[in-house]
Amino acid sequence: MSAPTLSQKLTAEAIGTAILVFIGAGSVPLTLLLTGDNPFGSAELSTISFAFAFAIFAAVYSVGHISGCHINPAVTIALFATRKIDGSTAVSYIGAQLAGAFLGAGLTLIVLTGNSPQTLGLGAVSVNASAGLAIGFAAEVIGTAILVFTVFGAAVDGRAPAGFAGIIIGFIVYGVIILVGPITGAALNPARQIGPQILEAIIGKTTDLSQLWVYIAGPIVGGLVGAFAYQFIGHTRTSTVPRAAVPEGAHADA
Repeated sequence: MSAPTLSQKLTAEAIGTAILVFIGAGSVPLTLLLTGDNPFGSAELSTISFAFAFAIFAAVYSVGHISGCHINPAVTIALFATRKIDGSTAVSYIGAQLAGAFLGAGLTLIVLTGNSPQTLGLGAVSVNASAGLAIGFAAEVIGTAILVFTVFGAAVDGRAPAGFAGIIIGFIVYGVIILVGPITGAALNPARQIGPQILEAIIGKTTDLSQLWVYIAGPIVGGLVGAFAYQFIGHTRTSTVPRAAVPEGAHADA
């Protein structure tokens, strides 16, 4: 059987990221729409967390065997930094992920038409004012480090039990959002924040772009921490061959 072409892999990354943003990030404004004036609490946070988990299940098991299902620039950069994919592949994947994030945010805009998307937003998150940007950055670093550490253990390391990566990664995202969500919204993924936030700005929603660096730098740094931490504890003298859901290109990818 022939391997997927680069265009197929990039399309798969775009679709996978669109699924994540539409179902995961899109659950934020839809939850706010349903709660109305009622307080936002743990039940609502859990609903959003589950939406992200299920989106990851769908993405990993639908496109993981095609592209590796990175669907997150922080994961792609971590794989590049640990020499599991090359630079050209990494750049192409990140471009596809950003395109997919805009597509997912656009789909959210469509379903919110008539329900004040300029007020509800499209799923971009912000740093809790009581925490501040420094703590927000630290929270994104910690959360993404845990995610990428799990990705490397469950999907990149060929010694991991087969077939469970999507479930494990989805549920670790659920757990991280429960803890980090109240501080930063737990983006853990630059594309997941960039797509909705830029589109929100385009449609006229008030959004604080000055915080965007937290959601770009935090996940990238956290991803590198998680990747190299796993490399340290998981390294063996005998090389292992990673499976398809998560890195693409490593057989020649939270």
